[in-house]
Amino acid sequence: MKKLLLFFIPLFAATQVLAEFQRAENGMVSSRSDIASEVGKDILAQGGNAIDAAVAVGFALAVSYPSAGNIGGGGFMVYRSSEGEVYTQDFREKAPRAAHRDMFLDENGDVDRNLSRNSLLATGVPGSVAGHLDALERFGSMSREQVMAPAIQLAEEGFILNEDLASQFADNLPRFEQYPASLATFSNNDQAYQAGDLWQQPELAETLRRIAAEGRDGFYKGPVADMLVASMETHDGLITHADLESYQPLWREAVHGSYQGYDIWSMPTPSSGGILLIEMLNMLEPYNLGELGWGSTESIHLMIEAQRRAYADRAEHLGDPDFYEVPRQMLLSKEYARQRFADFDPQRASDSQDIDAGNWPAESPQTTHYSIIDAEGNAVSITTTLNASYGNKFVVPGAGFLLNNEMDDFSSSPNTPNGFGLIGREANAIAPEKRMLSSMTPTIITRDDEVFLITGSPGGSTIINTILQVVINTIDHDMNIDDAVNSPRFHHQWLPNIVRYEEGAIQESVVQELRALGHVGISLSPFRIGDANSIMVVEDAYEGVSDSRNDGGVAGF
Repeated sequence: MKKLLLFFIPLFAATQVLAEFQRAENGMVSSRSDIASEVGKDILAQGGNAIDAAVAVGFALAVSYPSAGNIGGGGFMVYRSSEGEVYTQDFREKAPRAAHRDMFLDENGDVDRNLSRNSLLATGVPGSVAGHLDALERFGSMSREQVMAPAIQLAEEGFILNEDLASQFADNLPRFEQYPASLATFSNNDQAYQAGDLWQQPELAETLRRIAAEGRDGFYKGPVADMLVASMETHDGLITHADLESYQPLWREAVHGSYQGYDIWSMPTPSSGGILLIEMLNMLEPYNLGELGWGSTESIHLMIEAQRRAYADRAEHLGDPDFYEVPRQMLLSKEYARQRFADFDPQRASDSQDIDAGNWPAESPQTTHYSIIDAEGNAVSITTTLNASYGNKFVVPGAGFLLNNEMDDFSSSPNTPNGFGLIGREANAIAPEKRMLSSMTPTIITRDDEVFLITGSPGGSTIINTILQVVINTIDHDMNIDDAVNSPRFHHQWLPNIVRYEEGAIQESVVQELRALGHVGISLSPFRIGDANSIMVVEDAYEGVSDSRNDGGVAGF
């Protein structure tokens, strides 16, 4: 790998707020953290490519946005080179070798949600460090030391907390109090941090230094691994040294579809996002959504029915392809979509109880996404997570990083909802070294073999529908990226049979018309749907947007 002879010393203002929308010609970064976006932009400006910037942003997010940015979790990457080659990397967490199918069931055979969400038993083997370093080695141009320097400095010297992070820490303080290292990290001498306070993470800085100096061995072996395994032994977790040392990210073939003349490139299983996105677009393609109009009864009815069928297929057919034969080609087929949607009634809603998984005729909302493109046109879409906000709230003593609670994304029991209300079956049952199913949907869209859109989102089960609506907004409704991302959204996931919508997504008159069609479970969403930090290529420039639903930043030059 070519190494640029540069040394990067970041000079960012911790309290600055970057624009939510920006236009630039040489490179663009959009993420949930204004600090992380600025780090990525500076890497690009110093001559780094999109992968260099992506790795720098990933480690910076572990410092500046700890509820989802991480080194103790995992995620997925879609990368398109300037030569037009598309790669996807799976750095999803894995079940430890000692995991077993019924590990979260109580004596009555019911799922114990405290175990599957709030314990160290819920922690999967982390993949973020291995994934980011592997991508850097394969496609980057800078050294580990260069791309990790900003995150190390940020953790060591600290930054000024804004209202967003300070309130998150305060809200989670009762959960952090059960673990001394967590309380020490996220409280100010056992008191809630306030906006304007300086927040430093010296133990995390030391962990990051080890990774920068030693590569993956600085995390999966040595003192950091010892501290993680000791935590597992003390708190009845399952991860061992053997689990850590054997973890490897995987490069998988991207799922590819087409929609209205555009090419859709997204993540394959164990992410369900790419397949469901393309399946829903295939169902909707025969209908002129642009002519029907954004927010019309007809277009929303169509989209709900596509969502209903796709999420039913998710429950039955999707899981880790290394353990379960996923009918990928069937689900991506336009013919299958035509058959799957053959019973669509424009005058009547389907009943989710009558919709099950299809077969070929004769498969928290706390995550974070960032999008990057460089001057050469290399594009990266990455979604990463700890699952729930701040994972299981456990900071590894001495190492300074949070652990994930991703094991809850398995189907602990058939037809029993997980933390996001999603149903799963045999395809996503727990097994040793298996990767749990995800909804993360990092996506790159091209037109005439040129990048058009880079997008993705957090939001648990709402992720896929968030990306569906961003894609439809840009392609069918010809919106610019600012409007496409910030337009209000709605969500349906088969079961429970409920349509949730953000204020403004569905007008009251349309709500009444949808109810008349049979969509009786329709109501205003109690939460914001998605956080789609995205970039669109327009003429000879890049337009980036940080979703206005949350604090974040877009940085270009």
